Amino acid sequence: MSHPFEEQLGHIRETLLLMSSLTDRNLTLAIRALVERDDRLADRVEAADSEIDQLEIEVDEKVITYMSTHGPIARDSRLMLAASKISTNLERIADQATTIARRARSLNTEPELVPLADIPSMASVAQRMLHDAITAFVEGRFELARDIIPRDREVDDLNRRVARELTELMMQNPLNVTRAVNLLTVAKAIERAADHAQNIAEEVYYLYQGKDIRHEGGLQG
Repeated sequence: MSHPFEEQLGHIRETLLLMSSLTDRNLTLAIRALVERDDRLADRVEAADSEIDQLEIEVDEKVITYMSTHGPIARDSRLMLAASKISTNLERIADQATTIARRARSLNTEPELVPLADIPSMASVAQRMLHDAITAFVEGRFELARDIIPRDREVDDLNRRVARELTELMMQNPLNVTRAVNLLTVAKAIERAADHAQNIAEEVYYLYQGKDIRHEGGLQG
């Protein structure tokens, strides 16, 4: 491979890593805004979202440039496909972080409805999924990518438990409805972020193993 093409591949990887770092930070800040009831953190999440959007555009442009100027080998073709899909999923995680930040700002205007133990627990699992998916991408650890995927069930289970508890609170008192709906939206956003982290892990596995595992269910072993 000639040197210019190696540089193009390097730039794509670097842009993805920057995008993943910003996305991870935004998700962390959004959860902190909720838990710490800090509007300033929520503001930072919203302010950074446009930068992540721009990075997604840059990844797509770099991929198109590479594909149109070089006849890539199979491995590089997989990288291009994975890069585009990973950037899309990162952007969607960032969108979920913005949703959480906005709902946190609304919740911060009223007294706390319930302790948030399950929601931060959900967020912790989702954040670890994202972190490990990016680590798997950087280090070529397809086994780690595969191990991430079943963790999504834990987030789903916690989301269902949160939904049951909040539904009961809404039924008990109409004054709980607005806050409960905001918390339900937060929990759903975390659940979707975990889904996108799972998608990234699946793309990483495909990149390094050349096998599509998106529809393999539980992925045992």
